[in-house]
Amino acid sequence: MDSLITAAARALATGDPLGALKRVALRDDPPALALRGIAMAQLGDLARAKSLLKNAGRAFGPREAVARARCVVAEAEIALVSRDLSWPEKALDTARATLEKHRDWVNAAHASNLKVRRLLLVGRLDEAERALGEIDPAPLPPAARAAYELVVAGIAIRRLRTKAARAALARAEHAAHEADIPALAAEVESASLVLGSPAARLIARDAAHPLLLEEVETLLASEALVVDACRHVVRGGSATVSLATRPVLFTLARALGEAWPGDVPRGVLVARAFRAKHADESHRARLRVEIGRLRAELGTLAEVVATKRGFALAPRTGEVVVLAPPVEGRHAALLALLFDGEAWSSSALAIALGSSPRTVQRALEVLVAAGKVQCFGRGRARRWMSPPVPAFPTVLLLPGPLPGD
Repeated sequence: MDSLITAAARALATGDPLGALKRVALRDDPPALALRGIAMAQLGDLARAKSLLKNAGRAFGPREAVARARCVVAEAEIALVSRDLSWPEKALDTARATLEKHRDWVNAAHASNLKVRRLLLVGRLDEAERALGEIDPAPLPPAARAAYELVVAGIAIRRLRTKAARAALARAEHAAHEADIPALAAEVESASLVLGSPAARLIARDAAHPLLLEEVETLLASEALVVDACRHVVRGGSATVSLATRPVLFTLARALGEAWPGDVPRGVLVARAFRAKHADESHRARLRVEIGRLRAELGTLAEVVATKRGFALAPRTGEVVVLAPPVEGRHAALLALLFDGEAWSSSALAIALGSSPRTVQRALEVLVAAGKVQCFGRGRARRWMSPPVPAFPTVLLLPGPLPGD
């Protein structure tokens, strides 16, 4: 490897893409193409970076399997960052196997890390945890170790283990400080903000207030009967009753939970569960049937008792609360993905949500019409993201004379 390539690689490792480009910008040999591709990726030009890496991978000879595998790993990282979740996983697995065969343990671990990040993004937590357990973080350099700890924190957050998440984020912050890469430190800081932001709303006794993730964890560990509208289950102690496939029953449970310790009139329950404006005798008969089914589902967690005007929930122990998402609506899950600030393709959204591309496309069109989502690009290059927070004039926040001074 010549001195310019070595110097460019060292510049990239320290987060200095411009320094790397100064050394290899005019060269078209495979190593230079690969380094230029990584530099362009660090500068945010992902389309150009992808093209350069693909050209580099094709230009490496048959005896340069490791170099080709490194290009594949870099392409996979670009695909993940640009939310191209349809990128072939097998290519990444093959590249990782090649790197392991040639004892390039650092890049092999990085490939495994990318695989776990993709699994985490599409919600396959069990597979992500298994894959993470196969990675040995010990030989990783600081930058790769920070990325590893971010994945550990991501899984812990999704599992509602806030102490483990905080510990992993602290390790990630330390590793990012060692790596001395500003972009990586900013990524760790952004991930840490999740723990300080409202993760849900608590509805109890006709009042609602936001809850942090740590408070949600504490609530779920308490003796309260929690009607969880985030996952459509009812929790009490160690018992959980899933009503995810019984929307009418969950609607009734949530209405009763929100009104606890009071009752809910039959007309209100009919309106919420069946969307009927006026409760006739057929609605009342159907309500009795559904309430009977809810009693059977809740079993030992709570009773559903009849009152003069309707029904009320009577827990065996503790109080009743409702845990609701911070944002509710028909397309809340779609919005939650787009709130990560990245530009998503509709196919990637479909993969992450487990829905059909056509269903996601229809939902996106509704959200665009409502001004909640914006898009750019055409055809297969079209990307979707949540609109940025509107700018506000800062003149009143700046020090200076006020009117009348």
